[in-house]
Amino acid sequence: MNLIPTETIAAIHDTPHRLVFEFAGAGSLALYWLHSVPGSSRTVLEATDRYAATSLTDLIGKTPEKFVSADTARIMAEMAYRRAMRLTDGAAACLGVACTAAIATDRAKRGAHGCSIAVYDGTTMRAFNLTLAKGARDRAGEEQVISLLIIRAIASACGVAAPDLALEPPETLEVDEETRPDPLMLLVQGDVEDVFIDIDGHAHLKGTPPVALLSGSFNPLHAGHEQLAQAAAAFLRVPVVFEIPILNADKPPLGYAELERRLEQFRGRYPVVLSRAPLFVQKANLFPGCTFVIGYDTAIRIIDPRYYDGEAGRNAAFAAIAAHGCTFLVAGRIKDGVFRTLADIDLPASLRPLFRELPERIFRVDLSSSAIRNAYGT
Repeated sequence: MNLIPTETIAAIHDTPHRLVFEFAGAGSLALYWLHSVPGSSRTVLEATDRYAATSLTDLIGKTPEKFVSADTARIMAEMAYRRAMRLTDGAAACLGVACTAAIATDRAKRGAHGCSIAVYDGTTMRAFNLTLAKGARDRAGEEQVISLLIIRAIASACGVAAPDLALEPPETLEVDEETRPDPLMLLVQGDVEDVFIDIDGHAHLKGTPPVALLSGSFNPLHAGHEQLAQAAAAFLRVPVVFEIPILNADKPPLGYAELERRLEQFRGRYPVVLSRAPLFVQKANLFPGCTFVIGYDTAIRIIDPRYYDGEAGRNAAFAAIAAHGCTFLVAGRIKDGVFRTLADIDLPASLRPLFRELPERIFRVDLSSSAIRNAYGT
């Protein structure tokens, strides 16, 4: 048990897998072993010891009910996987590896000794729950067993054979495997049309349908966006959800890394909807009955017949939006030194029932993402 499982780790390094490793309570020896065998730069992207409870809470976005549990390990593995995807922009076979453990220390522990380990590859979540016999080993011995199990878990995800785990008779190892496709990758690949990101930053294929959306690139998210969402929510008396379309008619699609970067702005603050719907007629199909919160400039653009190959195309698009029960709430904006509102827009009579004005007394912020990017040279 004191020997490094060199052959197994060398075989792991020879696979195309890249991993981020998050561990708490134990697992540092596994990281040492991975780096002790030449080729670790091909495998390890990043590793973090979440030893403080607040550090682990920061990773998963909330305080877990139990720090050492299969559920906590799975969430850690999901976040590690998404970090790996961000670091590689999805160009490699990525693994999120997680371990949360309680082992012997300089004081007696009331709970069991053992660990929960999870490895996630974007398709399959593998979980390993090990209960150790108290007193059978010292701290170093328990660290060795857990670290060997971590290497075995990584090897399993890489399709590599691993050495047996020598356990004492009362000790137990439970292994669970479930199919869990990565919602963000499904969205990027075009397999789904929308994904829901909760306030803790976790991605879901199902969510509460939004009743009001503020769509944008949010590059960056700034106070103007936040205040507009808050003002619109107060005016409409419903929550306003931020939406990021990953497709844009004038720009390349957002990749995994860029999506993660933009989502990080919302984590712990606001839920977000991601979609493959750059056009409002597409959004209306995805989110029927929704109110779209837009600015003056956007309102001018979306009623311009040039974007629809003429008035007939525009009118057909808005007829479809109306058929889905969707409407627009328009916020004013400074234009050429004058605060312009919906009243300054020459709306065709057929479109007027679909538009409402967000009064200037409720919202006015003279701030834009492009101005912020220019100020910081980004």
